[in-house]
Amino acid sequence: MAVRLLVIGSGGREHTLAWKLAQSPHIQQVLVAPGNAGTANCGKISNSEVSVSNHSILAQFCKEHSVGLVVVGPEVPLAAGMVDDLQAAGVPCFGPSAKAAQLEASKSFSKAFMDRHGIPTANWCSFTDPHEACSYIRTASFPALVVKASGLAAGKGVIVAKDQEEACQAVLDIMKDKTFGSAGETVVVEELLEGEEVSCLCFSDGCSVSPMPPAQDHKRLQDGDLGPNTGGMGAYCPTPQVSQELLQQIRETVLQKTVDGMKEEGTPYVGVLYAGLMLTKQGLKVLEFNCRFGDPECQVLMPLLKSDLYEVLQSTLEGKLASSPPEWHQDRSAVTVVMASPGYPGSYKKGVAITGLSQVEETGVQVFHAGTSLKEGGVVSSGGRVLTVTAVRSSLEMALHAANRGVAAVGFPGAVYRRDIGHRGIAHLTQHRGLTYKDSGVDIAAGNRLVDMIKPFAKATSRSGCNAELGGFAGLFDLKAAGFIDPILVSGTDGVGTKLTIAQACQQHSTLGQDLVAMCVNDVLAQGAEPLFFLDYFSCGRLDVGVASAVIRGVAEACGLAGCALLGEGWVCVCVHVHYFVCSGGKKVEMLAVYWGCSENNKVGF
Repeated sequence: MAVRLLVIGSGGREHTLAWKLAQSPHIQQVLVAPGNAGTANCGKISNSEVSVSNHSILAQFCKEHSVGLVVVGPEVPLAAGMVDDLQAAGVPCFGPSAKAAQLEASKSFSKAFMDRHGIPTANWCSFTDPHEACSYIRTASFPALVVKASGLAAGKGVIVAKDQEEACQAVLDIMKDKTFGSAGETVVVEELLEGEEVSCLCFSDGCSVSPMPPAQDHKRLQDGDLGPNTGGMGAYCPTPQVSQELLQQIRETVLQKTVDGMKEEGTPYVGVLYAGLMLTKQGLKVLEFNCRFGDPECQVLMPLLKSDLYEVLQSTLEGKLASSPPEWHQDRSAVTVVMASPGYPGSYKKGVAITGLSQVEETGVQVFHAGTSLKEGGVVSSGGRVLTVTAVRSSLEMALHAANRGVAAVGFPGAVYRRDIGHRGIAHLTQHRGLTYKDSGVDIAAGNRLVDMIKPFAKATSRSGCNAELGGFAGLFDLKAAGFIDPILVSGTDGVGTKLTIAQACQQHSTLGQDLVAMCVNDVLAQGAEPLFFLDYFSCGRLDVGVASAVIRGVAEACGLAGCALLGEGWVCVCVHVHYFVCSGGKKVEMLAVYWGCSENNKVGF
């Protein structure tokens, strides 16, 4: 018999759950309350206007519409006892009880619970007096720089301070200025931990746990983990930083231990348990618990779930996880990138038209809606985090590339998003493969030494209008400052080929630069133009600072003779490099240089 489901929530997580549940042959219809533009009349999925804050009305609605299961997405209705009230009214509901949800709803309860049951976590203390909290920050024997509002704060109630002054200010903001309202009546001050942060979720039937693949969220707004904290700007899964052995350790020492502890205390935990972990040099530590799917972690977990999600939820509710564990796709990686409104996480504009969504999905990515609504038949923004674009591929790098391509194709003016989701995982994989920049011939330190050595050479070529820094691969030239009025620019490009072989054989590199500049300058002079500036790059199999310095010194000396400035010197180390030049007649000339040795190089000028 086909089942009608109701998913509670309006974010990307809820769209993802509805999308996955709708794939089940057991499901007739998935209602989402209140939902968003992505869950409005999409196949089996549609929105419902039923009130989710009044549990009595909600229970009556479920009975009248033959809802066979309610799935609660966000944390607030869980903490408010929605599961308890619906189950008491005879409506099946997936999620932990209000008492079990204290693991997320009260950080002070959660930390005390971990201490009681020997679950590893950071040193901490909770306070209801801001002055006592500040005194603790100043006198603790460890860096007490993490300040948390104990209650629910939409995932934004954690401040990681850079020093004691900032930590104390965070306490005052939360407790006196009520930054997070009643959620900040109690604060938890924690030790600052260093390491890799990962998200490990599991299904729990109250006795057994079934871990999901580990994921990693990206909280900071900007690339490179810079900018303010957010609700999450993207995620990837699985995280290569968590080995199978470590995942088993997490299962035993954190997830199963937590479920056992809740059972011992008379509060069986049934639902999804989310452990936010820090992998430190001293071992794994629990940062926090959540009592539901993470957002955006859900958007990378569900596409990797091989099993029927409805069957998994039923096994969880029936206490059959041990005999029917869910299956996951292997050898696949998922990346999701959040597209946020300009101004997020601060104030932002709503009602911005979004286009191109169906075309984006045709490229093999999935778009999950969050802060969207329908207006005059079109999709517009209605929240801070607006969309998540998810790609599943055979490797993490390929998934990130596909997700970024999908994001770039969405018509969302001013959208804020990151381009480096999964960068820590990619770095770990690169290191695990034994590959580093230096191993491949790219010695960053040597490159910096080279730039320092050649700066005086280039500076000597400066002329009116020149404005550039070496090593930038580009430069600025102000034609007006150079005295030109309405000029026509002439450009030329050339390279040294055969002479390289002779120079490398004789170990004489000082004149190569002069030859290169002479050829390029002559090309420009032949057009009746004045040489203004010269850009080049030096490519090699492995950087030899002495050789590179000799070549570039020759370039600078020749630029001085020709009266042109040397701009934007760049260097690149490669194993194989192909140069293409388009001649004036349109014929393409290909030059292939293969650099096997440490000193082989090529030089091209523009």
